[in-house]
Amino acid sequence: MTTTAAPVALGSTTRLRAQRDAVVRLLAGAVLWLALLLVTYWWVADGGIQDLGGWADGLTSAGRVSGLWSAVLLLAQVVLMARVPVIEGAFGQDRLARTHRLVGLVSSDLMVIHVVLVTWGYAAGRLVAVPGTFWDLTVDYPGMLLAVAGTACLVLVVVTSVKAARRRLRYESWHLMHLYAYLGVGLALPHQLWTGAQFLSRPAATVFWWTAWAAAAGSVLVWRIGVPVIRNLRHGLRVDAVVPEAPGVLSVWVSGRRLDLLRAEAGQFLMWRFLGRRGWTRANPYSLSAAPDGRRLRITVEVVGDGSAALAALRPGTRVLVEGPFGRLSERARTRRKVALVGAGVGVVPLRALAEGLAYGPGEAVLLHRYRDEPLFRGEMEALAGTRGLRIVGLPGSRRSESSWLPVGSPPIDDARTLLGLVPDLPDRDVFVCGPPGWTDSVTRAATAAGVPTDHLHVETFGW
Repeated sequence: MTTTAAPVALGSTTRLRAQRDAVVRLLAGAVLWLALLLVTYWWVADGGIQDLGGWADGLTSAGRVSGLWSAVLLLAQVVLMARVPVIEGAFGQDRLARTHRLVGLVSSDLMVIHVVLVTWGYAAGRLVAVPGTFWDLTVDYPGMLLAVAGTACLVLVVVTSVKAARRRLRYESWHLMHLYAYLGVGLALPHQLWTGAQFLSRPAATVFWWTAWAAAAGSVLVWRIGVPVIRNLRHGLRVDAVVPEAPGVLSVWVSGRRLDLLRAEAGQFLMWRFLGRRGWTRANPYSLSAAPDGRRLRITVEVVGDGSAALAALRPGTRVLVEGPFGRLSERARTRRKVALVGAGVGVVPLRALAEGLAYGPGEAVLLHRYRDEPLFRGEMEALAGTRGLRIVGLPGSRRSESSWLPVGSPPIDDARTLLGLVPDLPDRDVFVCGPPGWTDSVTRAATAAGVPTDHLHVETFGW
């Protein structure tokens, strides 16, 4: 029996959160640019531009300003890695990941440029003297040996983050090496605050840098260590059951105390550690596949690596540690009354939770699901169609090309026109997309060409 409901209007809370998130994004960008401008101003005030007139002094001066910019961006990188809720919620996982990669690449490049130029300048501009000068600086200057080790750690993180390298690494190995970014930044601190002329040239600069370092370190201590410890002690999460969903896909049910205080939303993900199994110290990101009800949580995972493969052997009662919740693929991002959910394969996992957790009337939510053989959660989706009025469009088959999100056998019509054919009022909906990176890019291009504004597109990829 199908129930009927009045059209859903967005509440003032949803609109207020959207406005607040926009303000946070604006302020975050403004603070970063202002910090870069401020350190550049101090460099200019200390004669940085005049020094560029000489060869050796110019190399040293250019190296100093690149070091200042690198330091600001490294601190921004630490804050991005700290998963501060107000920032993580405002930007969302995909946008934050892109920003994280860009800031990390630029900051590490600037750090290497800083080392090369300053060393070259101290060598009086003579290339042949650079190796010896580098050795003398490393051995004789306070904190320089630590700074060199920190730079090596940051370069290692950048190299292993390149797509070609990531494809050759297991997620668990990549995640462990990625944590060397914290070590790299931490090792650079003594050198910058002990001997950096631009850090010590004036009281305002000293206060700025110590405050910035304290804020970055505090964000890590609070949000990556303190808050997770408190939450896990409070909730006492344990495995309830492990349920096979499809070949190579399983769900894990977890229960705990007062899970309503976790404030998890349908569509979000958490970082999970299941104690008592090999590799439990490395957290894995898994999305909720059911709307949280305050008593239990459910994740659904495709077995593709060591971490996910070990889940099949979990026993009821196994202790669970989590960080989060994270992600913006939730009610938080909603701007329209009507929604379209577009997923591929296990990308339907957070969309399944959204289909249950979002408020909508019959016909106001549509799910487009591309899958190879059998759709995941077929029975649950059909139940939502019957009770909530969810419209389901199945798109079976392999992807027809690398540039298209549609399956083989689709009509020979371009992606945008096909999308509008399936959902004629798509530009009037919020569009939530989840799937592998290349596929989500294709959906995003098609939706944009179909007239969906960028701020109504909410995308999350499950590739790392």
